[in-house]
Amino acid sequence: MGVEVLSRRALNRALLERQLLLRRSALSAAAALEHLVGLQAQAPATAYVALWSRLEGFRPEELSELIETRAAVRIALQRSTIHLVTARDCLAIRPAVQPVLDAFPKRLSGLDTDAIAAAGRELVEERPRTLAELGGLLAGSWDRSPAELANAVRALVPLVQVPPRGLWRRSGRALHTSAEAWLGRPLAPGTAPDELVLRYLAAFGPATVRDVQAWSGLTRLREAVERLRPGLVTFRDEEGRELLDLPGAPRPGPGTSAPPRFLPEYDNVLLGHADRTRILAEEHRRLVFTENAIRATFLVDGFVRGTWARDRATGELDLRPFEPLPTKDAAAVLREGERLLAFLTRPAKGAHI
Repeated sequence: MGVEVLSRRALNRALLERQLLLRRSALSAAAALEHLVGLQAQAPATAYVALWSRLEGFRPEELSELIETRAAVRIALQRSTIHLVTARDCLAIRPAVQPVLDAFPKRLSGLDTDAIAAAGRELVEERPRTLAELGGLLAGSWDRSPAELANAVRALVPLVQVPPRGLWRRSGRALHTSAEAWLGRPLAPGTAPDELVLRYLAAFGPATVRDVQAWSGLTRLREAVERLRPGLVTFRDEEGRELLDLPGAPRPGPGTSAPPRFLPEYDNVLLGHADRTRILAEEHRRLVFTENAIRATFLVDGFVRGTWARDRATGELDLRPFEPLPTKDAAAVLREGERLLAFLTRPAKGAHI
């Protein structure tokens, strides 16, 4: 029997379903973070918009509380970029992606990187520090720039950003300490990527091996995939590439309705695959991926159809569709945009006033 071919729209609907973008989920913020294998979070506020678009009745105070109580942390993980993850995932995922981070200290040839890491750990565990402060303190002992030394520690030591960084409406400077000191627990002992691959497929599949590598930053995943293959199902995309997936994972039909959704800068769905055409047309890529950023976007019928930003002067949303939208779609996008603006301007509650 031939292998089933999944169209681009079928892949789009599978991605939206697993990313909680076909319908808002009743999951808690913590459960959503774990289902999504963390949220891309370079900018402190992006995780709040990402969860608002995915969760029914999401309250930003819920996510702030997770960060304040150390149930969630901001740490460099996949592709060495900042992700917001639960404490449990921080301790489990960091060892699996450590080979990605190990690449940076290799540039410090001739230096004792273990000694640099140990000194850096001692400094951040003494009290949380910015990377600039950390690098400046280390530069007195090693003949490298403060930035190089601080980034080497960031790569070798699992540094988390402590509150108020990342809190709703009261974020602060990025101050770092070690994950072990902050969470009071050691990193998980296992470094095999097998579990990470399975969790990726649950949140982003069906996908190629190259997609998994692009999302994680890891290379040479074929060995792990072959270990997992007996428990996976396979498909082909329209270009004939092999797609891997979990047997019971949802794969809605290509005709499934997809409502408008607003996504923050650096959203997961734009960074989860080597081939992003399942959600972003190649001709629009340059309008979203700029030299220094990945713009906030909105979806129409499941695909990126424009970018948005909040005007600093007026507070209004500035919507920029790539091309004129049909009247019905434009009205639906405006309604969802009004809901987003209401979320962004809602009064803070509880301890976050």
